[in-house]
Amino acid sequence: MDLSENHLKIQAEEAAEILKSGGLVAYPTESFYGLAANADNETAILRLFRVKKREAGVPVLLLIPSVLYLKRYATNIPETAKRLVDAFWPGGLTLVLEAREEVSVLLTAGTGKIGIRLSSHPLATALAQATGSAITGTSANISGEPPCNTSHGVAMALGRGVDRILDGGKTEGQKPSTVLDVTTRPHAVLREGMISRRMLLPYCELLP
Repeated sequence: MDLSENHLKIQAEEAAEILKSGGLVAYPTESFYGLAANADNETAILRLFRVKKREAGVPVLLLIPSVLYLKRYATNIPETAKRLVDAFWPGGLTLVLEAREEVSVLLTAGTGKIGIRLSSHPLATALAQATGSAITGTSANISGEPPCNTSHGVAMALGRGVDRILDGGKTEGQKPSTVLDVTTRPHAVLREGMISRRMLLPYCELLP
């Protein structure tokens, strides 16, 4: 697939228009394919839940266009989070932070927290940048089923439920992002994935 800067920009801009109008777009990440809805559009988020057959009450992480957008969705960001951002973003670390009041309860599942990541995949980040807001970073599959690492897999799993699939070829598909809750003291690894506990220890204290 041509991932030249110009071709990538065109793909992202076309797909972003779909997201701005409330649609859903599947896209490649460092791990698996993700399913994007505009994080500022509750109607689109509800549609995402229906398409994935996902139960309410399960938080949905976000991918942001750049580090500058972190404060748009999170508040009371601790100093350790800033060190972790410098060390691991863009990349496979999702930070769970206190959510701003404006963030949809559909995304936080009523926890008051939101998972946020800056992806290192050029197409994923270009899509968020072209949309001008965070996009959902949940996997592009039916909830409970294996995640997809090809565009064909996404098409088979979601069919017409998704409005567009950005083909980034086969993704790494080995481990998901690591999810670290930095609202606790010490911090809590909720899911160990691409970034190991050992890699995190120089930057923060972790719960056993």
